[in-house]
Order: sequence, then C-alpha cells, then structure tokens
Amino acid sequence: MVMLTNQLFVGIKGHVVALDVSTGEELWRTKLKGGNIATVAVVAGQVYGAAGGEVFRLDPSTGQIVWQNRLPGLGLGIVTFPGSDAPAGEQRRREASHSAAAS
Repeated sequence: MVMLTNQLFVGIKGHVVALDVSTGEELWRTKLKGGNIATVAVVAGQVYGAAGGEVFRLDPSTGQIVWQNRLPGLGLGIVTFPGSDAPAGEQRRREASHSAAAS
C-alpha cells in the first residue's frame, strides 16, 4: 500500500488498484500479470508495480502501463522494492525524532 497525494495504490492478485483517499472510490485498476502477489512503490512521484517477475511503470492518473521490464534471466519470483517515498509528515517526524535523540 503506497500513497501519492490523494491516491492510495494497492497491489493485489496481479493488479495495481488506485483508490481515492477521501472516498475510498476506485479510480483505476491495471492488471500486470496473473498470480496473487503484486507489489507497489512510489519513487520520485512515479508509480511502479511488479508481478510475476516483471516491473512496470504506471501512469498515476490513468493506470496505463508506460513501460515494463521482464528482468530476463531472473525467473518469475516476487519482486520487492527496497522503499518508497515517505509522506512529508512522516519524514519530518523521523527527522525530529533523530534530532531529539542526538541532543
């Protein structure tokens, strides 16, 4: 589950689904590949999804696939993302906590 502005992106059953954070309404749904697992990351304001050993960049407003990389030679394993953009408030909280600990 990853947030970008007013959207929440969820990976489930080979799909990435965008929800409106205010209403919970589904904005779009994009099928990446078959299977039960899809992972999602937001990096530098861009949305990435992965399923079945492939990585996809998605347009955050439409869900359209911008590009995909099949990661040749690596099989069909689960793709994990090391991290994604922390919301600004969370980042400020971490920085304040780190500053307080250093004092």
